[in-house]
Amino acid sequence: MPPVISAEGLYKIFGRRPQRGVRELQGGRSREDLRAQGLTAAVIDASFSVDPGEIFVVMGLSGSGKSTLIRMVNGLLPATAGELRIGDEVLSKMSPAQVREVRRRRISMVFQNFALLPHRTVGENAAYGLEVSGMNRSDREKKAREALEMVGLKGWDGYRPSALSGGMQQRVGLARALASGTDVMLMDEAFSALDPLIRRDMQDQLVDLQQRLEKTILFITHDLNEAMRIGDRIAMMRDGRIVQVGTSEEILNEPANDYVAKFIQDVDRTRVLVAGAVMEQPPETLGAGQGPRTAHKLLRETQNSWLVVLERDRTPAGVLWQDDVAEAVRVGQEQLPWSSEHEMAVVSHDTPVAELFGKSAQHAAPLVVVDDEGRFAGVIPRVTLLTALGVIGEGADPSPVPDVPPPEAPGGSAAEDGQLAPTADDRRGGDAR
Repeated sequence: MPPVISAEGLYKIFGRRPQRGVRELQGGRSREDLRAQGLTAAVIDASFSVDPGEIFVVMGLSGSGKSTLIRMVNGLLPATAGELRIGDEVLSKMSPAQVREVRRRRISMVFQNFALLPHRTVGENAAYGLEVSGMNRSDREKKAREALEMVGLKGWDGYRPSALSGGMQQRVGLARALASGTDVMLMDEAFSALDPLIRRDMQDQLVDLQQRLEKTILFITHDLNEAMRIGDRIAMMRDGRIVQVGTSEEILNEPANDYVAKFIQDVDRTRVLVAGAVMEQPPETLGAGQGPRTAHKLLRETQNSWLVVLERDRTPAGVLWQDDVAEAVRVGQEQLPWSSEHEMAVVSHDTPVAELFGKSAQHAAPLVVVDDEGRFAGVIPRVTLLTALGVIGEGADPSPVPDVPPPEAPGGSAAEDGQLAPTADDRRGGDAR
């Protein structure tokens, strides 16, 4: 399927004669060179795509350009150069009226500061985007109630936002985006204002909702742990440029440069890597209909001490051990020698590595990994689990990643389509986040 969002060679330059800045950057000039001329290069030659049903996270420090990038995707800031598409519609070539129409039909937004209207009820806030689009009252109230129930706020539609906690208010913002029924959701630092426990709960809820509703989500954050926890793929930004795009495992195990390597050096790998990322394939497996002699032959050929047994549908039946198999062959036993002492530990392919150590300590046999349908996917011997915690990469400079944010612009005001419009400072180039 074609990407839902795609960008090719995207630039955003603030200041007078921004096209000159694009040409100079393409000619090898630096971001600092442009700043000396009064130009701010917020996004430089950004190319990426977001697939249907994907949570795509843009991650970067303050000043990296990530918030400018999401405003461009939302149509609030026009691109200086490059092409930006929402599905098959070229956003970067549209008139302001056409952009607003695409935004109403296809894009919803969840903001960092909740962006709720204090004089309206929770239900009215959740239905606001539908009201702006012209939906009649009964239909929009029904959709708003359904969305509020999805985020755990059933029965709160008659309250004012001031009666809700910060986490509950953010859920209202999420419900408003869900009620709009758009296929694309943009989230700009949506959870950064929340307490850690509430933030983790919101992350879990977002992943759950995305899996159930198959929304395409572009998520902006400065928190690497958050990015790796919820993102299917992550784009790492630095100084306006995208320096690496990949899965959590790819970024952890194959950092594109020293900057990324330094950025990830303090990440808790055990909470990012999952069983499927560290599992391996055994030398052989045995069908459940085979006997001890076949098992003994395979164990001798592979010089292994254990053997995974699979049913016909490739679901795991158990693990056999060398000594038990040898004894079964010696006494002429026809059935496979299952041992209660060597019970099989089964884990899902998406189980975090941090949760595997307890299971591994309780079982001598390797952990058996299964996919979403319960079919055999691989094994994790104890030695593999321990080596999965090895150091990433070599030769990275241990000095800290610099974080020197430029001045940030204030946020926008409520626009006619229920989202935020760029302020005068935005248009002058005050935001290069």
